[in-house]
Amino acid sequence: MELIDSHCHLTFEPLYSDIEQVLQRSKNAGVTGWITVGTTPEENCRSIELAERFENMYAAVGIHPHDAKSVTADMIAELKKTAQNEKVVAIGETGLDYHYDFSKRSDQIKVFAQHLDIAAELNLPVIIHCREAFAETMEILREHGSGIKKIVFHCFSGSAEQAKSILDKGFCISFTGVVTFKNARIKQQAAKIVPLDRLLLETDCPYMSPEPMRKQKVNEPALMVYTASFLAELKQMDLADFVQAVTATTKAFFNLPPALFV
Repeated sequence: MELIDSHCHLTFEPLYSDIEQVLQRSKNAGVTGWITVGTTPEENCRSIELAERFENMYAAVGIHPHDAKSVTADMIAELKKTAQNEKVVAIGETGLDYHYDFSKRSDQIKVFAQHLDIAAELNLPVIIHCREAFAETMEILREHGSGIKKIVFHCFSGSAEQAKSILDKGFCISFTGVVTFKNARIKQQAAKIVPLDRLLLETDCPYMSPEPMRKQKVNEPALMVYTASFLAELKQMDLADFVQAVTATTKAFFNLPPALFV
């Protein structure tokens, strides 16, 4: 197989301290490429360092909505500078989290819009974090996202109706191992309607190990094969054909070389 984990946090422990073994297990399983995603200025730099160190690894840079309350103008300027590194392929994750509200909603909205402005200026795709803020997220994208060609809702947990709204805007949707859970019927119904040229796979590791590996507390890229197998069966497809299509979509979304990983 030739899978790409489109959203992993390889700067998080315990993955970071065991990175070489994590990547070896990933390759052995057939997950041979990775987009490691930053959520703070420090993690952004570390993500780029990893991407420069390992073949077939790229970085996304952003500041998580949880930390919006601490974002300064200097941090936004530094984010824009960091995003111009040749190994950076996306802005994010960025968006709104109205579940925890660790930052005031007004701060989240402001920082989200600033990320979108950077992405539009640099012509980079955007990775969206959206939790219990679907309508508000779509509105901000309407106001600030017109110059952005590629947007993906990562770790999608919404309904088929919400998925259709996303698809109607031309955006992509990414699924984690959560879609394999027995109580994830709503997410599974959403996954059924997402065409393969709009569908990405991710682990969001070290969180949310898929079935049948939920007892493995630390998720890692190697386990994404279970999510791929589940979705291929859900869509009544041959696994090899499903993987080939989703990998092509991932490469196109992040502007990765078509021959990468061959």
